[in-house]
Amino acid sequence: MVSRMSIRHVTEFRYATPVAASYNEARLTPLTTLTQTTVDSRVAVEPTAHVSRYWDYWGTLVHAFDVHQPHTEMVLTGTSIVERGLPVEPPAPDVRWGAFDLDEVKDGHCEFLASSAWVPQDADLIEVGASIRAAAASPRHAVEAVTHWVHTQLQYEPGVTTVSTSAVEAWHNGRGVCQDFVHLSLAVLRAAGIPARYVSGYLHPHRAPEVGVTSIGQSHAWVEAWVGDWHGYDPTNEVEIAERHVLVARGRDYGDVPPVKGIYSGGASQESDVTVELTRLA
Repeated sequence: MVSRMSIRHVTEFRYATPVAASYNEARLTPLTTLTQTTVDSRVAVEPTAHVSRYWDYWGTLVHAFDVHQPHTEMVLTGTSIVERGLPVEPPAPDVRWGAFDLDEVKDGHCEFLASSAWVPQDADLIEVGASIRAAAASPRHAVEAVTHWVHTQLQYEPGVTTVSTSAVEAWHNGRGVCQDFVHLSLAVLRAAGIPARYVSGYLHPHRAPEVGVTSIGQSHAWVEAWVGDWHGYDPTNEVEIAERHVLVARGRDYGDVPPVKGIYSGGASQESDVTVELTRLA
């Protein structure tokens, strides 16, 4: 079955004093994959700016733009239409644990095994990863066990963490948002020797959305682990990736995939509002 979804993502910035200039990058365009096709996608900026596009190292489409006129507000709007369906070919078979000790696997996926500021090494999490690996019949079972473990360790609660909170900090806090669930999953999966990457996108808030009804949603994140092929799982909701998920960007951690980031000159402080509207079209 194929479903079609419309997405409208609006980010509004307001500055206390006029901004003289700014440079920005937006990752708002859904990818086309075996299970997802981007039918249409556009990015608009106010004040008007020239927008260029490039594919980053991780395979995400980035819109980059400069604003060189003084402004106290900036509005960035990304719109897209995406079709979700079944893969056009069967997934690769799962590999056995011995494959993860091969140099070609460790070297080929080294960037998704390494630690980072968001996914640091931690003795306790290394022990958790080793324990889950030892008990799992296969790498895929280990991925499911890790995401289940993370789902039981964190309580979803907005506002208690920030975009700079690490996996260890979120775990000790016991609360967080989807970003924290994913970073903690990455830490344990990598500790178990399983390559894992951060995925950002959208999740329709309703399990069976009505056609033509617009719902207010938000950006979402989940994890992909390599088990012979990349397998996606959502630790926040403890579900596999399905047609309600729309993939936008992949990377090592949140630092590689923020929807919008930039720098500006002037303006002592800023406020921002984000609105995401999701509409099932078919």
